[in-house]
Amino acid sequence: MKAAVFHGAKDIRVEDVAAPTTLGETDVLLKPYWCGICGTDLHEYAMGPIVIPTHPHPLNGSSAPQILGHEFSAEVLEIGKKVINVRVGDRVSVMPLLYCGACYYCRRGLNHLCREMACVGLSFQWGGMAELAVVPASHMTRLPDTMSDLQGAIVEPGAVAAYGVDTAQVRPGDTVLITGAGPIGALASLYASHLGANIFISELNPTRAALARSLDVGEVLDPSKIDVAAYIKDVTQGIGVDAVIECSGNERALQTAISSVRSAGRISQTGLHTKSASIDPMILSERDITISGTWCFPVTDWPRIIDLIGRGRYPVEKVATTQISIDDVVEKGFDTLIDPTGDQIKVLVNARGAASN
Repeated sequence: MKAAVFHGAKDIRVEDVAAPTTLGETDVLLKPYWCGICGTDLHEYAMGPIVIPTHPHPLNGSSAPQILGHEFSAEVLEIGKKVINVRVGDRVSVMPLLYCGACYYCRRGLNHLCREMACVGLSFQWGGMAELAVVPASHMTRLPDTMSDLQGAIVEPGAVAAYGVDTAQVRPGDTVLITGAGPIGALASLYASHLGANIFISELNPTRAALARSLDVGEVLDPSKIDVAAYIKDVTQGIGVDAVIECSGNERALQTAISSVRSAGRISQTGLHTKSASIDPMILSERDITISGTWCFPVTDWPRIIDLIGRGRYPVEKVATTQISIDDVVEKGFDTLIDPTGDQIKVLVNARGAASN
């Protein structure tokens, strides 16, 4: 079967690999529909392997080369004899985090912090950028008729963004700053809007700023042209926003978050920093500011996120800027997304070979 396979930095190959031949009692054979290219995938392509194991993973023994893809929707082709939650023909969205169920964190319901965590499409035999995949039945949720296949592939980043907003305890009527309007920042804006927040979005990149404006959920600010923190203080009578969802993963954005949030406000560090950032801890103490990191999402959140999307309350499809064929995954996907001058933000790959536009 055809699959997009990571071999090393700048080395992703669309190639023929062996198709699944066996199915465990609690496993499901899937035919992926759409699969998103994630920021984690881009880091692996640019600088990896980072999280993709080069030695057998302790949870499942997987190692590079790795079939990519952890944000995907699929059709159920076959089920193991003990599977009861899905049936052949169902459309599903895959929750990709794999966990041991026995460590300190798993036993406390913090499965996303499992000490041996793995991930479909990053540290597992199968991934969503392929014609077929095998995934445990426990890790998928059926899609309602009101959801498209494409929406089903955006549940995973939608859950990441929602967790960032929820960690900041955003409530109806709160003022919220989103720093960064990449896929996660844009989704966080949509989710915070669903909660009834008043939103500001800070974004330097013109393409991302244009996407943020198209969402029509709040005012978009260009940090290269204005002092974002000063502007926010001015329009909030010197108070600041109630919460900041920091989605850029850079030092300047984190400092802007601290300067923009009110005393006793909340900052959710959702964007991943690839290098150290300097802040003044005294400011946190003097102003009683809380900064909380977020990692992935609660693994039980899938049905809730799917319900919100299916009811039209969380229009995640708005962040998808293009859909491509798996044959074009490197040139029109990875290379375009890591290019600072690229015109795409969220690219979805059709694992069945055809592009929709």
